[in-house]
Amino acid sequence: MDSVRYDREPAAPRVPLALKILIAGGFGAGKTTLVSALSEVRPLQTEEVLTGAGIGTDDVSGVEQKSTTTVAMDFGRITINDDLQVYLFGTPGQDRFWFLWDELAFGALGAVVLADTRRLADCFPSIDYFEQRGIPFVVGVNCFDGSRRFGLEAVRDALDLDPDVPLVLCDARDRQSGKLVLISLVEHVARQRGEPVPVG
Repeated sequence: MDSVRYDREPAAPRVPLALKILIAGGFGAGKTTLVSALSEVRPLQTEEVLTGAGIGTDDVSGVEQKSTTTVAMDFGRITINDDLQVYLFGTPGQDRFWFLWDELAFGALGAVVLADTRRLADCFPSIDYFEQRGIPFVVGVNCFDGSRRFGLEAVRDALDLDPDVPLVLCDARDRQSGKLVLISLVEHVARQRGEPVPVG
């Protein structure tokens, strides 16, 4: 009896689900730092050195030690499991680069707005942007060394945030702290969609 040969086609590689999260906020709020702390791969950065040409355009009051700025975006990746990856896109913080935001925001699950209490008003444009487009967001108050600390309710009042918008303290340099901010965002999105909030 002749043996029968079965040529099975190799299984197609599984393509993981990709979730896109924006990291936004004002100039010097810690966006590049947060993406770098969270990313499992070397992050793509578009940092350029601040030069004398930016005098009168780049307001560095409160962040005088800052020597570079993001001119397009930061990009990082987190693999949750074989079926799920999170892509982080850090937005440019200065007005003249805001034309990039619509492209970066397309298809985003939600956003983290980093707030710097030394320059709290700088995160208003980010908050307005996400509110106007119905993109869920959380606000992470980045706790810089030596900066004055404020209670969360005082920050919420100052930013005039809706009561349902999560507001958390964080340290953009610390991976675990950054993860907690992302978890807060995912839980917020789930509540808005009426889905079960992930546990653990």
